[in-house]
Amino acid sequence: MPIHFPRPTEPTLVVDRETVTGTCPECASASLRRYPVVAEDGWFDVVKCANCLCSVSREPGSKLGVVELLSDRL
Repeated sequence: MPIHFPRPTEPTLVVDRETVTGTCPECASASLRRYPVVAEDGWFDVVKCANCLCSVSREPGSKLGVVELLSDRL
């Protein structure tokens, strides 16, 4: 028996972007944001400039991205 899920009502996925203090090394803007992204090699927590999208830092994130497992807290 197939499992059916309701169609999403939101047109896009929205991820909270945490404000980070500091300035962008490329454009000197103070609009740095931290948020999770997925790439071909897994999830990463990145800090990017909201003005020019310059990557300031990229660190390996949790195994399932925004889904937090209880085992990750151990």
